[in-house]
Amino acid sequence: MGRAPDGTPYADLRDLASGVALQAAGLVRRERAVGVEVTSTKTSSIDIVTATDRASEALVRDLLGRLRPDDGVVGEEDDPRAGTSGVRWVVDPIDGTVNFLYGIPQYAVSLAVQVPDAESPLGDGWRTVAGVVVNVATGELFEAVEGGGARRGGVPLEVRRDVPLAQRLVLTGFSYDAEQRRRQAEALVGLLPQVRDVRRMGSAALDLCAVAAGQADAYLEEGTRLWDHAAGVLVAREAGARWELLPGVGGRALLLCAPARGYDEIRDAVVAAGFTATEPSAE
Repeated sequence: MGRAPDGTPYADLRDLASGVALQAAGLVRRERAVGVEVTSTKTSSIDIVTATDRASEALVRDLLGRLRPDDGVVGEEDDPRAGTSGVRWVVDPIDGTVNFLYGIPQYAVSLAVQVPDAESPLGDGWRTVAGVVVNVATGELFEAVEGGGARRGGVPLEVRRDVPLAQRLVLTGFSYDAEQRRRQAEALVGLLPQVRDVRRMGSAALDLCAVAAGQADAYLEEGTRLWDHAAGVLVAREAGARWELLPGVGGRALLLCAPARGYDEIRDAVVAAGFTATEPSAE
């Protein structure tokens, strides 16, 4: 396991991320018990923001500001904060906000730690070296550190291996844009007969952790943002998964994640079903 540019071991940053994410999850849990207030929308009328989304991110930023004042922060609900330490935190205060609104127990706080990397797989100059995802409703804590494996509740995680395509359980998600959803649905029709089944659970971060835990055999979704997947892809990768961004049929990046062994088979099926486009994608 490595160290951040300021000398902090990645494992220490993971542990710090776990503590901060658990505090934010506690806030979200308490707020859900009181009631949910939708305060605004983003990309469409069904892409909602709640007061708790903002409160959760504000808490994370406050804690990090006191514990790591020289670090940068990128979050879903507020403007980026530049840092000077060479460490950047990526915050999703509630991944799965619609589930949170409806009381469906599948929403999470996601927190990733990144360091500069000119060869970043995302092409943005940053690489995730520690990540934490907390299922708020159940209290499950997923953690990973680069080179140190992934775990849930302290128990090491490993993907399912040697699963034939026809026996793969695939997780996915859909865009908030109606036309893009139509294209995704058409592609889904092409994939569904080839696999065991498809589930739409509602939280990208938890879907990626499900792949890591062997509770799913692949995850694909077009249009996820950095905060949706930054922590989850590290958890999955450290558990034995492979992931990449492909050009999606709707014009945005398609995230595909599956166990490394047998990855090419599910990738070929996803491409053949029509989830990808020939033109370059945009994040």
